[in-house]
Parts: sequence; C-alpha cells; structure tokens
Amino acid sequence: MTDSDARVRAAQAARTSYGRLLALLAAADGDVPAAEDALSDAFERALTRWPVDGTPDNPDGWILTVARNRQRDRWKSASHRTSVEIDPDRDCGAHLDAIDPDAIPDRRLALMLVCAHPAINPAVHTPLMLNTVLGFTAEQIGRAFAIPSKTLAARLVRAKRRIKDARIPFRIPDRDVLPGRMPAVLEAVYGAHAIDWHSSGTEVRESLTTESSYLAQTLVDVAPGDAEALGLAALIWLSNARLPARFDTVGNLVPLPEQDVALWDGALIDRGIELLRAAHPLGDLGRYQLEAAMQAVHVARRDTGTTDWPTLRDLHQTLDAVAPSLGGTVAFAVVTAEIDGPAAGLELLDAIGDESAHFQPAWSARAHLLDRLGRREDAITAFDKAISLTTDPAERGHLVARREGLS
Repeated sequence: MTDSDARVRAAQAARTSYGRLLALLAAADGDVPAAEDALSDAFERALTRWPVDGTPDNPDGWILTVARNRQRDRWKSASHRTSVEIDPDRDCGAHLDAIDPDAIPDRRLALMLVCAHPAINPAVHTPLMLNTVLGFTAEQIGRAFAIPSKTLAARLVRAKRRIKDARIPFRIPDRDVLPGRMPAVLEAVYGAHAIDWHSSGTEVRESLTTESSYLAQTLVDVAPGDAEALGLAALIWLSNARLPARFDTVGNLVPLPEQDVALWDGALIDRGIELLRAAHPLGDLGRYQLEAAMQAVHVARRDTGTTDWPTLRDLHQTLDAVAPSLGGTVAFAVVTAEIDGPAAGLELLDAIGDESAHFQPAWSARAHLLDRLGRREDAITAFDKAISLTTDPAERGHLVARREGLS
C-alpha cells in the first residue's frame, strides 16, 4: 500500500468513525482533550504503519487499540504523556484487531448530552457537539454560527476542560432531565446536516449524511414522544432523498426545480413522511417539523409534477412566527417570488437591510431575482458578491456559470 492509499484509508476512518471512537475514549475519564490527543496520535500512527503492514481487517479496532494504549501511557506517567512512542507490535501484539467498536455500546449520544450539561455555557452547547462528536472544525462551525474561529476555538477549549473538572458522567440522563438538553442536541444534529449539505466531495457528503441520519434516528429511539426529534429525522430523510439528483454526472450542482425527480429515493421519502405524520398528533409544532413539511411539499412534485408554492409560503410564514431567522426570511422571499413575481421577492430582500450584508444565501437569491427582472448589471454585481462569500466548490461553480452567462 502506498502512502497515498494509507492516507485515504485513514481519512476515511476519520470521517466515518471519529465521533464514535472519541466518545468511547473520553468516557474513560471525561478528559475530552486528552482523548482527542490520543485519537490524533492513533491516526498519525496509521499513516506510518499501514503503508508498511497493510490496512488491518478492523481499522477502527486498530485505531481504538492504539489510542487506548496512548491513554494508558498518559495515565501511568502524566509528566511525559506525549513522549512515549507507541509500538503496536510491542503494546498490542496479536490483540491489535481484537477490539471491535461495533460490539461496544455507542456513546456518541451520551457525549452529546454531556456537551449539553447545565454546567457548560449554553452558548457553546451546540458548537461543542459539532466539534467533538461530529468532527467539524472551529472554522466550519464559526462560519455557520457567524463567530470568529479563534473566539470559538477558545470557548471550545474552556468547555472541554469544564467537562473533566465538573466530573460530568458519560451517560444518558434520566427522563426528567433529558427534555432540557434535547433542544441543543437537536440543533447540533441539524447543524451537522446543514454543514454537510455544503461539504466538498461526494464521499465526504455520503459519510456525514450517514452520521446525521444515524444520530437523528437515535434521538427518535431515545425520545419517541418528542415531536421535534421526529420532525428533525423527517427533515433529514426527506432532504437526503434528493441527494442522488443534486449533482449531475460531472459534479455540477443541479438546482432543486431542475432536478430529475425520477432520481429521488422513494424509500427515504416514505420514511420521512411516516415520521412527519407521527409527529403531528403530538401537538407540539416546532421549527424542524415545519422545515420537514416544506421538504415534503417539494418532494410531492415527484407525484404531482408541480410545486405547491402557496402551501410553501404558508409554511414559511408560520416558521417566521415560530422560529424567525435570516435564512428563513431569505427563503420566504424566494418562495414569494414564485407566486407574486421576482419584484415582490426582491422587495422582501431589500427589507432585511444591512443584516444580510455578509449572508451568502441573500446575495445568491438577490442575484437570481435581479437576473429574472432583466437587471443585468445589478445581477452581475450580486453574483460577484455571492461568489465571494461561497465556500462550497459545487455551489461556487454554479454561481460562476450563471454569472458568466450574463457577461
């Protein structure tokens, strides 16, 4: 195996197993930073050993074993915790592949609930989950939350120290405590899904999509009577159903109205609708159910051939009353444009004012509406601004193509 192959395999293991392995390691003593160090060492060790020895039959077990040995070194001699070199043959021997993480209870949800403990600053609950359990960087999370990455990184460090100092147990809390922590957990899974939606590369998207889907289903299993947990799972399932049509054969982004509905995943759509229907009689309408209902309207085009824009506008108006947000306002403007024309949508965008000055979706929506109005120069300016704020390569390529079509 070449160094390049080893890096690909290690990177794949990091994408698919990081949160699960970190949760297992951190549960030992509650020291999240030390568990992160041990896991990082194990991945680095994989890059040096796998090209020589070949990829083990159980890569996750190999990584977990090496990381645990690093932890044991630290526990034995904290004064030189980073100076002890791990030798898999010496320290693990024939047992290197013996540990099967799949046979160990998954502690990811427990780690997320630890991150939502009242002893930790509530403002960092969701970012902490995204960082520790889902492996997103401070830069990615900061961009999503409009927080400088350095500021967020410092908050994350403090929060991780707090977990150890407060001796917060890694377990699912009692039923009477769980509801108080659920909103932050739901927001983290939603955030993972949203960041994933704009991630680079098909393989990255697929691994992260699987992770957010898994966590959403786990929340439904733990709290089947939580309407918003059901709504979030429905939202993710219905969104993921459209993934096969979101990019063409060469990786170009295909806008929702132009997607081939025959490529949508019918089984995921049916599952999402089932979850949404299960949430409705619980009588606790919230943001995730409303967004799932919007997705349900979009995927209904597979059967009806048209999009029910008036129903979408009603849902957006309700969402604005229940959980107002800048993104929701921009989406409402786009939907309004489909009903009352681009001028009406543009008027709603204008009403947002300076709040949207650095918000990429607002500039992207503005560019498309100006294009529809025939305001070529203004549309080019808006496209340029949207492109400058876009970090996803596929979306950037789509915007560049649209902008070049106006030149």
